[in-house]
Amino acid sequence: MIQLRKAYTLIVTAAFTITLLLSCNSKNDKNKNNADVVIYGGTSAGIASAIQTARLGKSVILIEPTNRLGGLTTGGLGQTDIGNKQVIGGIAREFYQNIKRHYEDPTNWVWQRRSEYRDGGQTATDMKEDAMWTFEPSAALEVYHDMIKNHGITIIYNQKLNRETGVNKDVNTINSISMESGDTYYGKIFIDATYEGDLMAAAGISYTVGRESNSQHGEILNGVQANEFGKTLKGTVSHNSVHHNFIDGVDPYIVKGDPSSGLLPFINEGGPGTDGQGDRGIQAYCFRMTLTDHPENRIPFKKPENYNELDYELLFRNYEAAVGPIEEMYSYGDPLVPWINSAMPNRKTDTNNQKGFSTDFIGQNWDYPEASYEERERILERHRQYQQGLMWTLAYHPRIPRKVRDKVSQWGTCKDEYEREDGWQQQLYIREARRMISDYVMTQKNCEGIEIVDDPVGMAAYGMDSHHVKRFVNPSGYVSNEGNVEAHVIAPYPISYRSIVPKKEECCNLIVPVCLSASHIAFGSIRMEPVFMILGQSSAVIACMAIDERKAVQELKYNKLKKELIKQKQIIIKTPLRHN
Repeated sequence: MIQLRKAYTLIVTAAFTITLLLSCNSKNDKNKNNADVVIYGGTSAGIASAIQTARLGKSVILIEPTNRLGGLTTGGLGQTDIGNKQVIGGIAREFYQNIKRHYEDPTNWVWQRRSEYRDGGQTATDMKEDAMWTFEPSAALEVYHDMIKNHGITIIYNQKLNRETGVNKDVNTINSISMESGDTYYGKIFIDATYEGDLMAAAGISYTVGRESNSQHGEILNGVQANEFGKTLKGTVSHNSVHHNFIDGVDPYIVKGDPSSGLLPFINEGGPGTDGQGDRGIQAYCFRMTLTDHPENRIPFKKPENYNELDYELLFRNYEAAVGPIEEMYSYGDPLVPWINSAMPNRKTDTNNQKGFSTDFIGQNWDYPEASYEERERILERHRQYQQGLMWTLAYHPRIPRKVRDKVSQWGTCKDEYEREDGWQQQLYIREARRMISDYVMTQKNCEGIEIVDDPVGMAAYGMDSHHVKRFVNPSGYVSNEGNVEAHVIAPYPISYRSIVPKKEECCNLIVPVCLSASHIAFGSIRMEPVFMILGQSSAVIACMAIDERKAVQELKYNKLKKELIKQKQIIIKTPLRHN
């Protein structure tokens, strides 16, 4: 059965590749590489954009730099971060409805009975709901392929943009984009649906990387966030560095108590910085692991060849600093293991970072947004090696408490999910990279309903959320993490049309639904996969209207755009809803 499920994934990908090759051989190069809309990035946003473009009668090319569609949605993020399910409409809701239909088929329950599965948290599916919000990566991939087929969408795999000279631009209009392979694609409108914003950057669009200072946009949750508690603009409590941090008393030096011995790995020598001050720091990345405890489907954690025990010394010391029973180490979450191990169907998980030393590789991703493809691959592989070493350490290292080892060693990666033989995915969780600077920047004020845009193209509802950015030595001489922010958004809020299109003078035929114009902390709320699908669909509507009206993507009459978005079942609300 494992081989059948894995074979299905490979067959689906191969079928699309064969279809693509057959269609390519029937046309000359210029025609096969020409479409009304060219989308770079087969993420959830790119897929929604492609489907909507095709439904509106326009030709579309979807270029995916890897061999797998779906980005994080098919790469391990199976417990959907939402905030409010009521504001998920259009193609995004179709996807989650199709997920529910997938699991209504008994043949898709391979490793457990459907009645045995219990999901939980904010994504728990009520029996009366028309959608399901938790899923296996393989299920998401199957659903996406089913949604794409029969739409006449041309999909190009394994093609990376030539970021140096690959954008052919005439003043403020992109004519074509070229890949590192030399292949060139022509379009009327282009959509950058990548997590990195590579097309946007190569096209000369203004953007930023890192955290703005609070003073820049009148915020209080941007920039350095080293204090444990703060206040939002509306006065509610913000949990900053109180969560996902170390137990008091963890020594940061290679030789305990001896600063001359040097700092342990991954500790920032410069300290946290001044609260509210901007920097180039990026919130941490990790792999959202898909784990299983089913013996027949489990690949046990393996010690990496280049394993360095010193990399995990802070983990050992954090356990050793515990006072009293190990079960009382942490105030919330799993009291034993530094993870959030959310249950997915078929005895699998979506496993995420939790506590002071966990799957987030804090401070080791700052160069990623601007790095070359080769350097990005090295950063990605270093993240994988770190996380592989972490899981082996938690499962088998003698300095880890026995109760922890007994629990973690029951788990492993899955045989039937990803292309790699070791069960690890290729999609790194790029929580944040570049962010466009357009005529409107979404900020904390939008998230809190202090400022409400009058041109919404979608809604967001998740809390303002940033993972840690750096690790440092605190004034007490112990180790701490900095950058975590967890601030509630009391109601869904609208995202501006102007925030997903560049300044007109920079480009009149590009739309950016993922690396949109938002401050660091606002992006921390917007950056959820359902929202990316929503903005991807809206981008396609904008693209098709701009083609029909022969206008720049910035020039559409909003009331007409709004009517079309509503017609396509997008949820567009000018005034905020309260959370249910």
